Amino acid sequence: MKKTILILFLITLQIVNAKSDTILFLGDSLTEGLGVNKEDAFPSLVENMIHSKLKKDITVINGGVSGSTTSDGLSRLKWYMKKKPYLILLALGANDGLRGLDLKQSQKNLEEIINYAQKSKAKVLLAGMLMPPNYGPEYTKRFEKMYQQIKDKYKLRSMPFLLDGIAGKKEFNQRDGIHPNVEGHKYIAKKVFEFIKEDL
Repeated sequence: MKKTILILFLITLQIVNAKSDTILFLGDSLTEGLGVNKEDAFPSLVENMIHSKLKKDITVINGGVSGSTTSDGLSRLKWYMKKKPYLILLALGANDGLRGLDLKQSQKNLEEIINYAQKSKAKVLLAGMLMPPNYGPEYTKRFEKMYQQIKDKYKLRSMPFLLDGIAGKKEFNQRDGIHPNVEGHKYIAKKVFEFIKEDL
């Protein structure tokens, strides 16, 4: 009897302490894969790399929505948290910058997202963004600094610029010069995979 109780206790303990098998990429059109097939967007490619290279059965949720800003991030996160992701790559803010929104509010929105995720026991990784130089030196510096301040405040691991290596390069972007093409998503996927794999 005692042995049976002990076994049941250990099984319950394993279930409680079991690591979730879900990762969430919370972002905008860059994450969603606007202009390419869903399976060619970098979150799907990262999932394939996790399966093939690490042999881990982990599910990646592509939480990218075109046009999304930091203001709708929290409400979307609450919906995605039903899947109980243990790791979240936060890649929001580009549309805030492109629309010239108040960066104090954008930072507040991002911090609310991070706080909610951390209270839900999910680990947050941050994907930073940069603005084109035509937005002026003051705004672009403030925009870049916003991510650095958030990283330091919450002690987050971060990618300084999600589009590093492909921004401004025709061979990696669609005709609009903003959204990555298939080759661009492959490039991002490799970088993101290397960035997150130690947390898997």
